[in-house]
Amino acid sequence: MIREAQPSDLAAAARLASRLWPEHAPADLEPEFSELIEGDEAAVFLLFGDDCHDEGDACGFAQCQLRRDYVEGTSSSPVGYLEGIYVDEARRHRGHARELLRACEAWAKERGCTEFASDCELDNAASLAFHLHAGFEEANRLICFAKRL
Repeated sequence: MIREAQPSDLAAAARLASRLWPEHAPADLEPEFSELIEGDEAAVFLLFGDDCHDEGDACGFAQCQLRRDYVEGTSSSPVGYLEGIYVDEARRHRGHARELLRACEAWAKERGCTEFASDCELDNAASLAFHLHAGFEEANRLICFAKRL
């Protein structure tokens, strides 16, 4: 079962997000995810089910939002954007990530979006394969630069 996260789901959402972004502890992600869950420009969807570790516990999430700035490969605004998606390793390859993605796409479509986009790191082969399998088309590859002044 997939449902949009509520404020009471904050700890579960932050816990799952810290698995996707392990450089951040769940407590560090809670303020950001609180804003996302309570705001109108973003949504967090959670995966629950019999095959999740503990009954009633979430074992996957997807975070999407509206982007109003330029998004590579798109020509409209706003664009729905998949910011992050994660399913516990033991529950992968069962279609759960695609279900989470569909929830994000439906959310964006309800807000008037006609395009949906995402990205992944150049060396993330699993994410690239997921995106291509889910119907995304590669729009561009780029390497970003920065330096201290």
